[in-house]
Amino acid sequence: MLPEADFERRPVQYLFGDASSITFMDLQDYSQFTLAKDEIEDEWSYLTEGVEGLIAIASEGQVLGLEIPTFINLEIVETRPSVRGGSVTARTKPATLSTGLVVQVPEYMTTGEVIRVDTRTGEYASKA
Repeated sequence: MLPEADFERRPVQYLFGDASSITFMDLQDYSQFTLAKDEIEDEWSYLTEGVEGLIAIASEGQVLGLEIPTFINLEIVETRPSVRGGSVTARTKPATLSTGLVVQVPEYMTTGEVIRVDTRTGEYASKA
């Protein structure tokens, strides 16, 4: 039988990052910690400076993981030009977001627009 573990949920803020890690600040005691890309690989594509609602999961002072909001707003940085006369419910096209994540968006969306992405599925949810 395994001993029972106590987990703590603490609000954190994204401070800065590079290609291999991100540094966060605990909003309760203002301590800083760094998580490597391989530790938060599933969440990596949704993290940008200024994102709110991040929660660190910790046990015995050690951060074990990161919980992110269900919806994150990200900017489209690259996509094909919009099609004139394209409707809201028409076809989709790939769009590269500010974090490098590629999602399918409605054909009328253009570069520079901000969209909401569902972090559970990694899909376009709505225009932000």
